[in-house]
Amino acid sequence: MKIIHVVYSMEMGGAESLVAQLCREQSSSGHDVLVLAYTNLGVLGERMRQEGFRVDVLGRVSLSAAIRRCYQYFRKNRPDVVHCHNPAQAFIAYPGAWLARVPTILCTRHSLVAPPYDFAQELKFSLTARLGNRVVGICESTCTNLRHAPLAPRGQIVRVYNGAAALQPPAADERPLKAGPTIVFVGRLAPVKDLPTMLRAFAIARRSLPTLRLWIVGDGALRTELEELAATLNVTEAVTFWGERHDVAAFLATADLFSMSSVSEGLPMSLLQAMSLGLPAVVTDVGGMAEVVREAGCGLTAPPANPEALAKAYVQALQDEGQNRAFASRARAGFQSTFTLQQMAAAYDALYQQR
Repeated sequence: MKIIHVVYSMEMGGAESLVAQLCREQSSSGHDVLVLAYTNLGVLGERMRQEGFRVDVLGRVSLSAAIRRCYQYFRKNRPDVVHCHNPAQAFIAYPGAWLARVPTILCTRHSLVAPPYDFAQELKFSLTARLGNRVVGICESTCTNLRHAPLAPRGQIVRVYNGAAALQPPAADERPLKAGPTIVFVGRLAPVKDLPTMLRAFAIARRSLPTLRLWIVGDGALRTELEELAATLNVTEAVTFWGERHDVAAFLATADLFSMSSVSEGLPMSLLQAMSLGLPAVVTDVGGMAEVVREAGCGLTAPPANPEALAKAYVQALQDEGQNRAFASRARAGFQSTFTLQQMAAAYDALYQQR
C-alpha cells in the first residue's frame, strides 16, 4: 500500500516520534510511506529524509489553498491511504483526499480530547470526519470522550493503543551517574505537564527520602520558571534539568521510577518506553497513562494537582522493594503484550484495509 501520513510538522514531540516510528515499521513491512507536513520539516523530518524517507512540506497557507494543494498532492501521488494526525490536519487533508477518491481516509486523535469541549472545533471535526472511514483514539479514555463530542461519528471511532519501539538498555559507561534513588520525567516542559506539582511533591517526598533525586529530561518555555521554583523549594542540588536529549534510554534504564504529573494526557510515548525497560511508574490519574498503569499493574496513580498525594505515592513506590520488583516485571510484560510498535502497526494495517 501507498500510505501518506499528514502531520502539522515533524518537530520533536510525542505524536511526531510515534509517526516516525510507525513509518519505519510500515516501510519495513513493504509499504510505500510518505509524510506530508503542513508547516515545516522539523528535526524528525530531516532525520527521516536522511534515512531515505520522502517528507514533503505543504507550506502554511489559507484553508482553501491548503485543501487545494492537498487535493493536487493526492491526485499526483495516488495513495491507498491518507492517515491524518490530529484535527487541524484532517481539516486540510480530508476534503482533498475525498475529492481525489483516496480509498481509505482516517485520523488519529493523539490527545485526551477531554471535556469541556471546544464546541466549534469538535463540531467541525465531527462533520469533517464523515468524509473518511475511521477516527482513532489512542486509548479508551480518548475514545470515550470522542463519542460524547458534538455530533460525533460514533460508528467510526475505534481504539488503537499507541505502540513504541522497545528501548535497549545502554552500557554502564553510557549512563548518567546516579547519587541516590531517582525519579525521571521525560517530556516537554509545558503547562499541561504540571511540573510545578511534581517539584512540590518531590520536595515533600525528600522529607522521608533525603537522598532522593529528580531528573527532568526535556525542554520548553517553562524551564527557567521551573528552575526558579526548584530554588525556592530548596531542592536545586537534587534536581537535574538535562534539556532535550536523544539518548533517553540511558536515563530511563538508570532511574528507579518514571513519573508524569500532567493535568491532561493521552498515552505518552515516554511511558511506553519506560515500560519496555521495566521501569515502574507513578502518574497522575488522567487519561490513557493512568488507564495503562492501572491495567498493567506497573505503578501507582495520584490525583492531579495534588503534591501531597503524589509525594505519598513516590515514597510508597520507592520504599516497598517487593512491590517495586512486581511493578517492574508487570511493566515489561504489559509492554510486550499490548504496546509494541509491531502491534500498533498491525492494528493500523487492519484499519487501512477496511472500506
